[in-house]
Amino acid sequence: MGYLLYSLTFLTLITGTLLYLNRARWLPAFQDSVAHLQDTVRFPGSDYLYSRLAPAGSFEDDIEAGLSSSTFDLAGNVADGDSRAGLDDGAKREILNIMKKRRLKFDEARKVYMEQRFRENGIGADGRPRDPKFVSFS
Repeated sequence: MGYLLYSLTFLTLITGTLLYLNRARWLPAFQDSVAHLQDTVRFPGSDYLYSRLAPAGSFEDDIEAGLSSSTFDLAGNVADGDSRAGLDDGAKREILNIMKKRRLKFDEARKVYMEQRFRENGIGADGRPRDPKFVSFS
């Protein structure tokens, strides 16, 4: 019985090492099959785990990714035939990450993203600079 356990452990270590060393050959095919499986089968809760951004980037793709709402409507851009590339890719990734991690809707995630950007650039919540030398005449 002991020899069987040691043999299986040794075989598992050898197989794992060989798979790791040759991962450049088999990993792309495995990733393609998993991506195809994700496209055809819907797993429960997968909406919060992973969603693919379209590499081309257009307003239609942004709407499909959930980056539109009644207050930030992209349907007008699509209806007018806007040929621009869509929203900024970096901002899209950040907003989608916020939506997934905090489980927020698009408008709330966009607000959190903008507050983070304001904080990074030294702008207060009221929209005024936090620079102590700033003088305002109102």
